[in-house]
Amino acid sequence: MKIGFIGLGIMGKPMVRNLLKAGHEVIAYDIIPENVDAVVKDGAVAATSSKNVAEQVDFIITMLPNSPHVKAVVMGENGVLEGAKPGTILVDMSSIAPLASQEIAKACAEKGVKMLDAPVSGGEPKAIDGTMSIMVGGDKEVFDQVYDVLMTMGGSAVYCGSIGAGNTTKLSNQIIVALNIAALSEAMMLARKAGVDPELVFQAIRGGLAGSTVMDAKAPMMLAHNYKPGFKIDLHIKDLNNAIETAHGVGSPVPLTGVVMEMFQHLKAEGCGGEDHSAISKFYERITGETIGD
Repeated sequence: MKIGFIGLGIMGKPMVRNLLKAGHEVIAYDIIPENVDAVVKDGAVAATSSKNVAEQVDFIITMLPNSPHVKAVVMGENGVLEGAKPGTILVDMSSIAPLASQEIAKACAEKGVKMLDAPVSGGEPKAIDGTMSIMVGGDKEVFDQVYDVLMTMGGSAVYCGSIGAGNTTKLSNQIIVALNIAALSEAMMLARKAGVDPELVFQAIRGGLAGSTVMDAKAPMMLAHNYKPGFKIDLHIKDLNNAIETAHGVGSPVPLTGVVMEMFQHLKAEGCGGEDHSAISKFYERITGETIGD
């Protein structure tokens, strides 16, 4: 299948590589030429704009930072809708606000374009090995059409409901991940301050009820002070902003999310926004004067 792919950042590049490995032809575009060059070396074909991508394919994937970027790429000048033919399928795999997904889908429908919102979880490591969790909203028949393609990039692809349901699911996911990372940091610092090696605490509890994918992925990073971003604090702030805005809109309380958001905002102000979200451990290290890892 010939697939258009727009957005070649930390997640987009490995996703394109998995599509290529599965035998698909990929027409790729990004506003950063170096990102395009990186996937062209792997076999993708470069496009000159989002419109140019849409002119060449009937199936487009977008993977972009936030709602305004998706709106611009799809609805803006030289955007997808300027080049797309009726019947084109657009799968937006960005993590954006559910209401934005609904707005974009409405504009797509007016042009005869079918849209799914299909955000992902798992960060760069799971994007690389093709085992991301994919949460999908939109028309079930369209989901069934693209399921096999999604599964070349993910370990699971679950239909969650109408358009926007994918991003609502992703916001729920991001709340759980953020609170897990904060709780892990808090517990590891407790161990350190009490004179117990946090590495041994991690090994002792990871197989019990407290164990989680988050713990297995992030505890080693905290212990090694390795904050190379698999998922940046800046991006998690974006997701929590969307979660809080959506929660306020539907009247759902999110007090714990608000607390962790303030921790992330503090770290962003300290210049850590480009680091992995596991760097929330620095919040506790700066308060206590202790380090979690040796």
